[in-house]
Amino acid sequence: MNEQKVALIVGLFMGGWHLLWSLLIAVGLAQPLLNFVFWLHMLNNPYQIAPFNPSTALLLVVVTFAVGCSAGYIFATLWNTIHKRA
Repeated sequence: MNEQKVALIVGLFMGGWHLLWSLLIAVGLAQPLLNFVFWLHMLNNPYQIAPFNPSTALLLVVVTFAVGCSAGYIFATLWNTIHKRA
């Protein structure tokens, strides 16, 4: 496995997922979605979505991208170490 490619793919997936979440907050659909997910699991929702803040949203996407890259790189490195050919 190419560590850099796996890191980039996992980073893009995690960052993209959180970009989507930020967009849902920005357009006002996050709270109804969260309420639906809790209802679907037969739970009461104790959480309220805060107002959209562009700088916080950007930080969320950047941090989750970095965490995803790190996790992907570590995963690929461990995979390659465990599956070395003799």
